[in-house]
Amino acid sequence: MKAVKYILLSLTLVQVSLSFSQTGNITIITTGERVVEPSYRMTEGPKIIDTVFPTPTANYPLLSINYDPTVTISPIAPATINVTQKLPQLYKSYARIGFGSIMMPMAEFYFNNARTRKFNYGVHAQHLSSFGPIKDYAPANFDRTALRGFVGMNERKFKWSAESYYKNQGLHYYGFRNPDANADSIAQRYQTFGLKGFFTNHQHDSLGVNWSVGMEYRRFNDKKPADDNFADWNSKENYFTLFGGAYMNWGNEILSADAELKYNGYDHGIEGDTLTSAIDTGIVYRNTIFSLKPAITTYSKNGRLKARLGVDLTVGGGTAGAKAYLYPNMEVKYSLFDDILIPYAQFVGGLTQQSYHNLTTQNEFIRSNINSLKNESKTAEILIGIKGTVSKRIGFNVFGSFSNVKDKALFVTDTLFSTGNKFNVLYDTMNIAKIEGSLNYQFMEKTKIDLIGRFYSYQAVNNTYAWNLPQLEFIVRGSYNLYDKFLFNIEGFVQTGRKALVYEAGKDVTEENNQFAYKLGPVIDMNLGVEYRYNKRISGFIKLNNIAAQRYQKWYNYPVQGFQGMVGATFRF
Repeated sequence: MKAVKYILLSLTLVQVSLSFSQTGNITIITTGERVVEPSYRMTEGPKIIDTVFPTPTANYPLLSINYDPTVTISPIAPATINVTQKLPQLYKSYARIGFGSIMMPMAEFYFNNARTRKFNYGVHAQHLSSFGPIKDYAPANFDRTALRGFVGMNERKFKWSAESYYKNQGLHYYGFRNPDANADSIAQRYQTFGLKGFFTNHQHDSLGVNWSVGMEYRRFNDKKPADDNFADWNSKENYFTLFGGAYMNWGNEILSADAELKYNGYDHGIEGDTLTSAIDTGIVYRNTIFSLKPAITTYSKNGRLKARLGVDLTVGGGTAGAKAYLYPNMEVKYSLFDDILIPYAQFVGGLTQQSYHNLTTQNEFIRSNINSLKNESKTAEILIGIKGTVSKRIGFNVFGSFSNVKDKALFVTDTLFSTGNKFNVLYDTMNIAKIEGSLNYQFMEKTKIDLIGRFYSYQAVNNTYAWNLPQLEFIVRGSYNLYDKFLFNIEGFVQTGRKALVYEAGKDVTEENNQFAYKLGPVIDMNLGVEYRYNKRISGFIKLNNIAAQRYQKWYNYPVQGFQGMVGATFRF
C-alpha cells in the first residue's frame, strides 16, 4: 500500500511540472487497490464530565527532628566611674562653746562613727545655763543639761536602733517682784531618764508582710523636799509604752494596722496621807491606754490619688475609769499638674495621754502636786487644704481645720499652794478653729526662707477664754550662705491675743461671765546669728537674741530676759 502511495505522489509531481512547461491536456489511466477499514460500535454511553476536580488530601508523616542550639555569650566589660569630685570629708566629733552677755555659758559636744553602711552609734551632750537677774523680779537662774547615746544597725532585710537619754533641768519660780528673795525656796529641778528602741523588718517580696515593734521607758521626777522626813513628797512618774505595726501590699492597696499600749503612773507623796494640811494629801494616778488603728490605703490615677480609710479603736483607763472610744482616721489627697497643686483633706481624731512630764514641757512653772491628770480626747478634726509649688524655688501650704476637744489643758495662776508664782491646770471642752498658711523659698543651699501665719478661734464651755493660748501667730525663719564663708540666720515669732485668768480687777483686766481676764501684751522676739568659717574645722559665731529688747510676758508675771548676746566657736575633729 505504501508503494502505491509513493508512485501516485511521484506521478502527480511530474504532471505538475509538465503543466508549467507544455501546453495541452494529458490523461493518465492506472489501476490501484484501496482498503476500507471495518467499522465498530462504541460500547460506552455518553456521560457528563465535571470540570471541578476535588483537591487531593496530602498526608505528611510526622518527623521527629532534634536541634541542639548553640549559645554564644559575649562578655560585657565592667563599667567604670570617673569621680571628678570626692565626697566631703566627715569628722567624727563636733564641739561648740560659747558665753552670753548675762552670765550664760553654753556647750555642746557630738560624736558618731562617721560614714558607714551598717552601723551607727554616737553620743550627744548639751548644756545651757543663765545666772543673770531680771530687773525687779526674784532670782531667775536656770540650767539645762541633756545627754543622749544611740546605736543602730541597718541591714538589707531589717534595721534596729536603741537609745538612752538623760535630762536635768533646774529653774526658779521667779514670778513675783522681790530681787532679794531666797533662791533656794523657789528652786525646782526636773530629771528625766529614758530608754527606747525599735526593730523593723524589710520584705522585698511585694506580697510579704512588713512589721515593726518598739518600746520606751521614761522615769521623771521633780525636786525632793529639803527635809528628809518628807522625802516622798515630791512628784514621780513612770511611763512605759509598747508599740508596733504591720502592713502589706495587695494590688493597688496597702493593708495596715498599728497598735500601742501606754501606761503612766504618777505619785505625789503617800496615797491617803497628808503633808501639812488636809488640802495637801498624797496623790496617785494610774493611766493605761490601748489603741488599735486598722486602715486601708489605696493609690490610683497613676499614683496621683491617695486615699486612706481607717478607724482608731481606743480604750482608756484613767481617773474616770475605763472607757472605749471610736475615732475616724481618714485622709485623701490628689496631685494636679505633676505635683504643682495637691489638694488634701483629713478627718481624724484620737486620745492623747496626759502626764506630769508633758505638762512641765508646756509650762515649766507648774506646781508639783497637780490636781488631776485627764486624757485629752479630740473627738473629731476636719482639715481641708492645698499645697504646691509656684516655681521650682517657691512652695506654699494653706489649710483650715475645725476640731472638738474634750479635757483640753489650760494653765491658770495657782493661789492655793503658792503666792501666784506657780500654775495649776484647768480642763475644759472647746471647739478650736484654725487657719494656717506658709510660704517657703529655697535657692539651692544658699538661701532658705520660711514664713508661717496662724489664726486661732476658741469657744470654751466653762471658761470665757482659752487661757494663755494665742489667737494670732507669725513665724519667720531664714538662712543665707555667702561664699560658704559667712552664714547668716534669722528666727522670729510674733504672738497676740493671749489672756490670763486673774482673780481681781486691775489695769488691763476685763470682767466677763464673772471671770477676770488680764490682757497679756504681744510677743515679739527676733534672733539673729552670724557664723564665720575660718576653715573646714574651725569657725566662730555671734548670736543676738531678742534684738528688739522686748520684755514680754511668756506667762502671767513671768517676763523674759531683754537683749542677749553670745559669742563662741565651733570645732570639728
